[in-house]
Amino acid sequence: MLDFIKDIPTVYLGLIGSFIAGMGTGVGAIPVLVIRKISQRVQGAMLGFGAGVMLAATSFSLVVPSLEAATQQTNSNTFSALIVVIGILLGGLFLWCSHQYFPHEHFIKGPEGNYQNLKRIWLFVIAIAIHNFPEGLAVGVGFGGEYVANGTALAVGIGLQNIPEGFVVAIALLTEKYSRWSAFSVALLTGLVEPLGGLIGAGVVSISQAILPWAMAFAAGAMLFVISDEIIPESHSLGHEKEATIGVMVGFVIMMFLDFTLG
Repeated sequence: MLDFIKDIPTVYLGLIGSFIAGMGTGVGAIPVLVIRKISQRVQGAMLGFGAGVMLAATSFSLVVPSLEAATQQTNSNTFSALIVVIGILLGGLFLWCSHQYFPHEHFIKGPEGNYQNLKRIWLFVIAIAIHNFPEGLAVGVGFGGEYVANGTALAVGIGLQNIPEGFVVAIALLTEKYSRWSAFSVALLTGLVEPLGGLIGAGVVSISQAILPWAMAFAAGAMLFVISDEIIPESHSLGHEKEATIGVMVGFVIMMFLDFTLG
């Protein structure tokens, strides 16, 4: 089904795929040009949907392929699992350090890092950029494996979850008294961080296939950190946990379906 893109260099695939995925935030933000508010119930469900998509993408498009790639290289289930465990922990540690040292502000959790010298809108931009970078990294790494379907599924799935996420981000900016165009522009521009992550991810794995399981596991760890530290807590903080949980389940099964059918 996807044989026609196999001849395209990995770096180009990673860049194109992550760019398309990143544009989802801008597409999702378009309605704020005419809508100023949505209910917290809907926001919680949309954030939950994004978390579900990311969780399934992490599981089926990153962790499973990284285990398979590691097994092919080591011929040992034990060493393969160890590689993936270390990679996941390193990815989570990278995101944790980013949160500690980059000044940024979450809409729910408030400011973190050394934020005193930056305007508030830039704190929001940095927070969303930190969130989006591992998504682009995951797409880029996904195209580096034997099956381009992994990268395609990641690009489609992350692009899909970026649409409601971009809408929620833009609405949140409106509630912070930013203009419609400012809210839309921030959502659009922060999505463009994903091609940077995609370029780095695809570039790293194109150097050597030996890096592939490590890179996939690293991207999975970074994604897991974002899901657990940001998206799920923010979806539940709005007071509609059931709707958020339903969103997680719907997002998970849709991404699982996409991953299997595109493969």
